[in-house]
Amino acid sequence: MTAPATAPSPSIPSDGRVWRTAGDPLLPPAGTGPLIGLSVAVKDLFAVEGFAIGAGNPEWLAERSPETATAPAVAALLAAGASVAGIARTDEFAYSLAGTNAHYGTPPNPTAPGRISGGSSSGSASAVSLGQASIGLGTDTGGSIRVPSAYQGLYGIRTTHGAVATKGLLPLAPSFDTVGWMARDAATLAAVGHVLVPPAAPEWPPDEAVVSPELIALAEPDVGHAVQQFLADWAGTPELPALESAGLRTAELPGWLAAFQTVQGYEAWQQHGGWISRHWESLGADVAARFRTASTIEPGQAEGARDVLRAARQHIRSVVGGGMLILPSASSVAPLLREAALGGDAIERVRRATMQLTCVAGIAGLPAVNVPLSTADGLPCGVSVIGPAHRDADLLAFAVRLGTSLLHRKNTPCPTA
Repeated sequence: MTAPATAPSPSIPSDGRVWRTAGDPLLPPAGTGPLIGLSVAVKDLFAVEGFAIGAGNPEWLAERSPETATAPAVAALLAAGASVAGIARTDEFAYSLAGTNAHYGTPPNPTAPGRISGGSSSGSASAVSLGQASIGLGTDTGGSIRVPSAYQGLYGIRTTHGAVATKGLLPLAPSFDTVGWMARDAATLAAVGHVLVPPAAPEWPPDEAVVSPELIALAEPDVGHAVQQFLADWAGTPELPALESAGLRTAELPGWLAAFQTVQGYEAWQQHGGWISRHWESLGADVAARFRTASTIEPGQAEGARDVLRAARQHIRSVVGGGMLILPSASSVAPLLREAALGGDAIERVRRATMQLTCVAGIAGLPAVNVPLSTADGLPCGVSVIGPAHRDADLLAFAVRLGTSLLHRKNTPCPTA
């Protein structure tokens, strides 16, 4: 197994687009363990003792008191030897996949300059990409780990729903909120898994993985081609599981996504509607529009959507079974900053297309690892490997194995005649 990446230089530039606050470090390790020498960028949704939760909104932050305890997920990383480099920016209330924040700006995307970072775990992702942190701790409700990982060429995991404690985490939609993290290499991603999720089981992975051509077709051609090349490399690597066609009912995806967004919006309004109804003017236009839609969702609509999701969850889990489902992590490469600045339909089209992909793991409550890829033009994109519930550690171990196998294949000379 490759060793985890070493910690970056402790000198962190003060970039307010990336960091709400940072230190040298901000918090030292609280113990020793597998994360010794690594540093963490903590998304500004997690409780950190002595600091208020800012949630990407300055008015919200101004009204909060400092936290009296640290979220268990953060505390576990500190106990395992990691330091906290700082508290990283998030899209407002984590209700976005873009990474654009009307108050603090868009964190840079060093792997694709001039393009958005992806969100809502935007600051955590950029801190890792910039080499200012080893680990980006974030959340994934509708894709907020997988999308920035794909946009910035990072490894990332969205964990099984409920596998990592969300105590001390400001919620968006508790039915879907999960803890996740990002790293520049699979070994570091897996090292965090040794701390936060139960150990891997030796009998996994299975003999096959499933692929849906219809899911790949939802991606833009450049991303779809990169995923197809990844699958071709996989199929040509004997030590990896065989690839089979998935019987996923993709024609129902638009309805599944509508149900997902209905429940997400309903729960988001239950969590934050009281405060937001008194502070509409404090929100960026894109997030405000989502909350305005959320405010109109009636309990009966939400319950009807839950019925749809229960059936979809059962179907998706039956397709994954004890194996894996492979699909693009996002429908496109990171949009250009100037496109994202247009807001409205421009960014919403990307969001809708991507969420048809990301909602699959979200609805089923399953773990998904983003493996970074590149398009023919050299832009970062990603492929997600979804595994069975509570096989998070196994999926992380497989990501390490996958990277090693495919790298070996690429570096092996073709036989001569």
